Amino acid sequence: MENRYQINHEIDKELAWDTYVVKSNRRYTNQTFTKRVDHEGGLHRPPLKLAEPAFCQSCDAIYSDGHWVAKNTARESSKHKHWRPTEATTCPACKQIQNGVAGGYVSISGSFVKEHRDEIDSLIENEAERALENNPLSRIMNRRVIDGQVKIETTTEHLAQRLGHALKKAFAGEVSFDFSHENKVARVSWHRD
Repeated sequence: MENRYQINHEIDKELAWDTYVVKSNRRYTNQTFTKRVDHEGGLHRPPLKLAEPAFCQSCDAIYSDGHWVAKNTARESSKHKHWRPTEATTCPACKQIQNGVAGGYVSISGSFVKEHRDEIDSLIENEAERALENNPLSRIMNRRVIDGQVKIETTTEHLAQRLGHALKKAFAGEVSFDFSHENKVARVSWHRD
């Protein structure tokens, strides 16, 4: 009797691994569990780590201790005695702007935009300045007005999100966030009539 129990128990283990089914109301697809790969993830990164400290020739951002910081927030570290940024380079945000590769898109629409355009513009500028203090790679690349809609391109998806949240908080309206699963791009739409 013990042998039969052991055999059945081993068969049950094998079946459990082969035919494991989760019963739920949610519909799962293979894509739900598949690792998403950013196919262009490394194209904007240099092949080797930059020599420290370095500075961007275009925007004066400083690369120190493995990340980019704004010029006014950079400080001397114990790693770099007699600290002076010596290596001249171009930061990833400036490369993105030169190549026209946006990380986020913000669309602002509705009749409210025409009436309060100056307020919306100053809010966007203030949020962009605050984001720049935290991360000098977060910048507005381009801003256009097309058929009464304001279209903004940002270097990072986080700045696009931040602008959408700020518009919603300050002026209410409807905001939607769409994210790409293949690469890091955010599309934010804000609308108020």
